[in-house]
Amino acid sequence: MHIDLHHFTGKNMGVLRIAAFSDANSGGNPAGIMLADKLPDADEMQRVAAEVGFSETAFAAPLGTGWRVRYFSPESEVPFCGHATIALGAALALRHGDGIFGLALNQADITVEGCRNGEVITAALQSPPTQSMPARAPLVSAALDLFGYTADDLDPRIPPALVHGGADHLALGLRSRETLAAMKYDLDTGRRLMKQAGLVTILLVWAETSQRFHTRNPFASGGVYEDPATGAATAAFAGYLRDIEWPHGGVIDLLQGEDMGMRSRLRAEIPTTPGSSIRVSGTARIMSEFE
Repeated sequence: MHIDLHHFTGKNMGVLRIAAFSDANSGGNPAGIMLADKLPDADEMQRVAAEVGFSETAFAAPLGTGWRVRYFSPESEVPFCGHATIALGAALALRHGDGIFGLALNQADITVEGCRNGEVITAALQSPPTQSMPARAPLVSAALDLFGYTADDLDPRIPPALVHGGADHLALGLRSRETLAAMKYDLDTGRRLMKQAGLVTILLVWAETSQRFHTRNPFASGGVYEDPATGAATAAFAGYLRDIEWPHGGVIDLLQGEDMGMRSRLRAEIPTTPGSSIRVSGTARIMSEFE
């Protein structure tokens, strides 16, 4: 679609709607983006995020040479959101031109790069540091019960783990694409489990090859049944693959949202240094008022 730069040149703007990690001109995960001279108070940001209704809305205001950023789901604030950061990078590139923008989050300082090439907008974030640890048996058992899975559905090459790349997630590797496609759960039960365990999402993943993965991301903690693209969980998972010495070859590609009809594409570049930042990239599209 044609991009009207008039909407990106004002000092303040309303909430932009941008789909991050899109698959060409379709798919991706919608995020709300508000750029302002000063951040609203937390209650107002929470109200706006609930009104927008997307899994996350990012709020950004100038801070020194960079931007102060906070992320809100319809029900709560989250410490880091990858797809909203990609959408923010696209919005900043449209408003200020191509560049690398420093972002001060609640718990970390990161960067996002935005670049416009004709009608295509690309963005790449550098995640906060990553870490992982084996998931305890009671949590794994509760998660399997939530989705109606059994231990036989798990891929032994990707042991259940708590993974972090700016936010906390439980990663469960599955043996088959069919098991991934069959994912279903009760939202209220999932919300209780994730909040009790301190999880932002649960990452379900199937390895098609050593460098190509299919993922799904229940986000009940934020009141969202499923995210079609999740950059924070992707960064955390990429760091986990490095920790377990998976043969990733330095880069992985992920397909997410297919089972929702919102196919999304994510790429993660994995440096060799343990715990270091992951570069997660993709394209973004400005959404029409009818989506």
